Amino acid sequence: MFPTLPQAIQDELAQLVQRYGQPIVQSAELHIHESFDPLSKRDRYGEVCMVIRRKNGRLLTMIKSFYPQGAYRLPTGGINHGEYIFDALLRETQEETGLQVEVRRFLAVATYHLDNTHRAPAFYTFAFLLDELGGTLSVEDEDEQVADFREISPEELEPLAEHLEHLGAQYSEEIEGRWIYWGRFRAVIHRLVWQALK
Repeated sequence: MFPTLPQAIQDELAQLVQRYGQPIVQSAELHIHESFDPLSKRDRYGEVCMVIRRKNGRLLTMIKSFYPQGAYRLPTGGINHGEYIFDALLRETQEETGLQVEVRRFLAVATYHLDNTHRAPAFYTFAFLLDELGGTLSVEDEDEQVADFREISPEELEPLAEHLEHLGAQYSEEIEGRWIYWGRFRAVIHRLVWQALK
């Protein structure tokens, strides 16, 4: 699927597709010349996006204490170099939500290019639909600085992406970059998940 990734990850992706279905795949040109967290982090090549469907059918979003007002988003977590995507998905879900889940579908993959060159993607996001089975919603890793959770309907993903795309141009020490670029980056996977769930 992605020849620039290590062979072990390519093999895992083929197995995940076989087990959880073919995801929507999109390459996004971000047209930015500044980096920011998580694109600037060297300890990871990508992230998992946890699309957690609660028992009432609504999706879980979160906001961190230093985010701009109203910048809720789907939870994500980094995939370390040498770590399998599925292992990262389960680890990050536990760390960020404390919920017990079952993986239902492989929804989407976004690859990101910062400019118009034909180089390998700068980053990858792999989104999975997870059904809540049990547990208590809580953040195990306090360093994440999660301030609040909010449940939304799948239809609200599109306006959420629109909001993220139009965050202000202020610089943030926490992400070491500008919110406007971070928001454009974050909006991509929300739109893909919205399409996959329609």
